[in-house]
Amino acid sequence: MNATLNATLADLETIGLDDLNERAAMLTRVDRKYALDAATASSVLSRLPEDTRVLQIAGQVSQCYASTYYDTPDMDSYLLTALKRRRRFKVRARTYLSTGASFLEVKTRGPRGLTVKKRMSISWDEAGAPLAGERRSWVAGKVEHTGYAHLVPALEPILAGSYERNTLLLPGGAGRATVDTGLTWRSLRTDGTEVARPDLVIIETKSGATPSVVDHLLWEGGVRPVKISKYGTAMAAMHDLPANKWNRTLRRYFPEYVEAPELAREARTIGHERGA
Repeated sequence: MNATLNATLADLETIGLDDLNERAAMLTRVDRKYALDAATASSVLSRLPEDTRVLQIAGQVSQCYASTYYDTPDMDSYLLTALKRRRRFKVRARTYLSTGASFLEVKTRGPRGLTVKKRMSISWDEAGAPLAGERRSWVAGKVEHTGYAHLVPALEPILAGSYERNTLLLPGGAGRATVDTGLTWRSLRTDGTEVARPDLVIIETKSGATPSVVDHLLWEGGVRPVKISKYGTAMAAMHDLPANKWNRTLRRYFPEYVEAPELAREARTIGHERGA
């Protein structure tokens, strides 16, 4: 993590994982994402209320995450999001390197734009492995209500990513915020193409419908929510994929990797034919 940003968060009181989960279980929430540089992030976060808490695990307030994303060979999950389909899903395996815990996670878009996340515990060696048996059946069950369970048998590991995360518990348990740095991705779809963004900070607020104190601090600092997805943005930067949803983010934060392609007419047609 950036030294200045790390020093800013180190001044906060800490909280353990069990206490954080008890005080702010946020599996159904509204997410707002912000992309900014480390200096701006430090300036904003230095104004957090004193009773904000930062998650500490094994004596560390910065945890390393490793994720593997799953998609079909035709990139159906990616396209459902890129083409802004109301019903969509994302599947990933995530390992918390600080604890060794691994989970298979499914995100779907719920009523009124709410993100619903479900997860099941898996073993370390299952994280990133092809879906099979109980794991594949579980994913199909969680995706079924979107109408895309028939795609689950074709899901395969597509992208590996890693980053460091600080997790904040906001005053009164009114949601969480995460601060992600050191972002890197490696394509599993090709010959291992890599993208790294060590200069990028992604702050994500996770609250109910009411914006959190972190949202207000960011807005006061002139930082507005952006369309960014670790999976979607990285895949668009590495491959020639429809990316209108993330054009602004790609042009600003990934200019050396890609000129974001315009959304082709045939891509829109494909999306409609898939019944989204």
